[in-house]
Amino acid sequence: MAQLFLYLTLTGYFGATLLWLGFFLVQREGYCRWGARVMGGGLAAHTLALIQQTWSVGYLPVATFGNTLLVFDWTLVAVFLLLNWRYPIKVLGALVAPLAALLVSGALILPPGQGTVSPLLQGFWLTVHISLTLLGYAALALAFLGGIFYLIQERQIKAKKFGFFYRRLPSLSQLDTLNYWCLSIGFPLLTGGIISGSLYAQHTMGRFWSWDPKEILTLLAWLIYAVLLHERLTVGWRGRRAAWLAICGFLVLVCTFVGASLWLTGYHSFGKFIQQP
Repeated sequence: MAQLFLYLTLTGYFGATLLWLGFFLVQREGYCRWGARVMGGGLAAHTLALIQQTWSVGYLPVATFGNTLLVFDWTLVAVFLLLNWRYPIKVLGALVAPLAALLVSGALILPPGQGTVSPLLQGFWLTVHISLTLLGYAALALAFLGGIFYLIQERQIKAKKFGFFYRRLPSLSQLDTLNYWCLSIGFPLLTGGIISGSLYAQHTMGRFWSWDPKEILTLLAWLIYAVLLHERLTVGWRGRRAAWLAICGFLVLVCTFVGASLWLTGYHSFGKFIQQP
């Protein structure tokens, strides 16, 4: 049943991709509204798939890289739709929708893990840690995408090329505000994820911090965002510098997320979550 819901999710996200790209190309408001609705339908199917998976195993399904992609993708779409309702940067859907479809496709292609899931993944507080962290990742991913749009728009203005992209992208002021909003949401969530993870590590392993490779990279990303938020609030950093830092911070987070599956070692590695029979 979960597999069926995932295919419905994929259909919804691909349909939303076509509508958001149509909006980006022809700038018709109807495409934008239907893109959000179709994406919402995909999110509903995505929610049912995750509920089914969680119910069947008894814990949040994050033992494998593919399953974690699905949970992250859910947070990304949910945060985007909430932000689009509260502070619409409509053209952002042209990046979020295809990314969401790509992540679900990757999760369906990746092989499932074989073996017994570690008991460490089945604690309630670990679910809190993972949920806060992935929600933070999602908000900061939107800051990353907005930063890319900011640099493109700024380049168009400096080159005085008031053509295709200039007419379709929001103003620099709107994109900078998006950066601040996403940072204001994502940074506290990421901080909560780090703190809850440290408390859980102390409870299960007797230490708050182990200098695990993923912990080090996460701390590096946290410091980048802390500097960015501090300088925005105290010095008034805006624009290009803020966009670049948002991009750099998220690239470090991508290294921690993907690296845990591909090349990082330590107790955060996905390979350590499943015990071979």
